[in-house]
Amino acid sequence: NKVLVYLINVSTKSLSLSLFNPTGSCNTMKWARCDGDPCQCTLQFSKPYKQPIDCTKLIPKCFLMKAEMYRARYNLITRSIGGKPVETAFVDNDGIYDPECENEGKFKAIQCNGTDVCWCVNSAGVRRSDKGDKNIKCEPVETYWVHLELKHKDVAVPLDATKLKIGIENALLERYKLDKKFVSEVKYDKDGRLIVVDVKKPEKERITDLSLMTYYMEKDIKFKPLFQDYKPFEVSVEGSKVSMENILVYYVDEVAPTFTMQRPTGGIIAVIVVVSLIVIAGLLVLVSTIYFSSFI
Repeated sequence: NKVLVYLINVSTKSLSLSLFNPTGSCNTMKWARCDGDPCQCTLQFSKPYKQPIDCTKLIPKCFLMKAEMYRARYNLITRSIGGKPVETAFVDNDGIYDPECENEGKFKAIQCNGTDVCWCVNSAGVRRSDKGDKNIKCEPVETYWVHLELKHKDVAVPLDATKLKIGIENALLERYKLDKKFVSEVKYDKDGRLIVVDVKKPEKERITDLSLMTYYMEKDIKFKPLFQDYKPFEVSVEGSKVSMENILVYYVDEVAPTFTMQRPTGGIIAVIVVVSLIVIAGLLVLVSTIYFSSFI
């Protein structure tokens, strides 16, 4: 009568999957501190604070990021079709930071990373505003749609698109406990080895946390799995295991992000400089022509 529990192994610099016995003990004590009867497992965020976790569920992304920042702070190893589905979709370009979490593990709407520079995040903890000071106004905003772009490794036999969709649904359910009903569409480009998966929940729905799947999945594919057995994310298609070599995640919120173009990029600056030089040169030629023509 055992259930799975996902624990962070700070001492061995990894995230671990252990077996938890509800009667009061963690079978693998070195991966987490276990106190009380029944046993209460915890994650290390700082010294001496330990965050209690629900041993029957995946750890919230906000808690995982805080634990990862804890390891980084003490010089421990961290692990750190295509295109936008809609104009308001955006990717996580900021990477990991030390987040502020609500008691249940959700991200607070405003994040400052221990500084006076703050910004707004969505329910997945991804920045959705320009950075400002501590007076910035942020409201909780839910991510209801994630758009996954997966590139699989070479396979001996071309994949069947219909069976690939079934394999994707099964993999997301078995590995990340994501109900198949949330997989709204799967597209496949066999020439580019590109799999596009749209995962959506109803707007205003606040029970399902899509960031759990995306965080674990990005670690599975880009770095190392967060599970003790280190088995990679694979999709079973007609009995064959299909592995992934890359992933890109777009986030779509219930409310559009508020990014503005605060400063031009290098490419835009170059274009502006070239155009300005052309305009100036044209004006000089025009002035010179008018000046010399006055003496004729």
